Amino acid sequence: MTTYDIIIIGSGPGGYTTAAEAARLGLRSMIVERDELGGTCLNRGCIPTKALCRTAEAALLCRRGAQLGIETSNVTIDYARAAARKDDVVASLREGVAMALNGVDIVRGNARFAGDHVVAVGDEEYDAPRIIIATGSRPATLPVEGAEDAADSDTILSLTTLPADLIIIGGGVIGMEFASIYSALGVKVTVLEYCREILPGFDTEIAKRLRMALKRRGVTIVTSAQVTAIRDGGTVVEYEEKGRAKSLSAEKVMMAVGRRPVVPEGLEAAGVVTERGRIVTDESMSTSVEGIYAIGDVNGRCMLAHAATVQGRVALGLQKLPACIPAAVFTVPECGSVGLTAEQCAAEGIDALEGKAIYRANGKALAMDEPDGLAKIVVERATGRLLGAHICGAHAADLVQELTVAISQSMTARQLLDTVHIHPTLAELIPAALSNIAP
Repeated sequence: MTTYDIIIIGSGPGGYTTAAEAARLGLRSMIVERDELGGTCLNRGCIPTKALCRTAEAALLCRRGAQLGIETSNVTIDYARAAARKDDVVASLREGVAMALNGVDIVRGNARFAGDHVVAVGDEEYDAPRIIIATGSRPATLPVEGAEDAADSDTILSLTTLPADLIIIGGGVIGMEFASIYSALGVKVTVLEYCREILPGFDTEIAKRLRMALKRRGVTIVTSAQVTAIRDGGTVVEYEEKGRAKSLSAEKVMMAVGRRPVVPEGLEAAGVVTERGRIVTDESMSTSVEGIYAIGDVNGRCMLAHAATVQGRVALGLQKLPACIPAAVFTVPECGSVGLTAEQCAAEGIDALEGKAIYRANGKALAMDEPDGLAKIVVERATGRLLGAHICGAHAADLVQELTVAISQSMTARQLLDTVHIHPTLAELIPAALSNIAP
């Protein structure tokens, strides 16, 4: 048996950054990976979809080139080349992950717990006083007939040709990003969402604004739709809408109903407690067993790559769990969100104000030909403390980052309003939204 100071299971954003940090701290570190370095995010999630997002953005820009004085009437989509570029980006970044793990022993294979603080990979066993589980998640599926015939995000990303039409089951972040990408590339897209609005958990006005923008681009979005079956080899979807049975057909059907944690084998032998398929952790990322931690999607706290990274630092004892973590939806238009919505404030009994600014009144937005957008900032009425920010429009994720810093530092609306913002920039939307509500 080989002994290490720390063992990390999984090399996604949480796993590899934690392993690299542990090595820098002088710990003898080992990471176990059964597939490619970088995990889902790098290989089948964040990065490949963002590469395709860029292709989609370019396609949309070319289509409205005449508005900018550029003739682009003969633009065509070569999806095979776009897919190849996507793969090249992933491969390049995977090499970067390998370099970041210099000084970390990498063991390939499926990790399983063989006892208290003992990890087995194949016939070899390893132990360590600290073990961090960072095994991520896999695409979830609905318990309906024919679900196995639907594609998931992994399958769709492996395509080298575009389908003529695509039905996406699920209007959450994953579903809407794929809807935005493939509709921009000329695919006829229909989204079926069970809830009354897309992007459940996001500010409802922001979600509605995205829904309407995608509808204007030709995406059909059906809300309050309960899928009941998938038939004909994954080309027909049966669903109920307001009590009425309906069906749709398309060349491809994609299941985008979220993700579920992947837990390693042998957790019971190690004494690690799970609940509803996820590993239970406290605020330090500790599991029920001292010295064993779980970070990222596998603990179900916040299924975002950057959340996994910061949770790794928490597990190493380098920082506390942040009070707020921003999120983004890389559609066109983009959405960004951090902190509380006005609806959440009302539910929690917090007396809050909501300031708004529209992109159409922003000089940079008009100069960019990006007038479609809205910024909302939530402020506590009595103190002026910043509570949340929710944006739909160009570069929304970048804009939300400033608000994330401000909220995490308990800044007030007045402090942010008194900060000079460069003109002309989209960042001027922030003081514009605060101008009528800052105490």
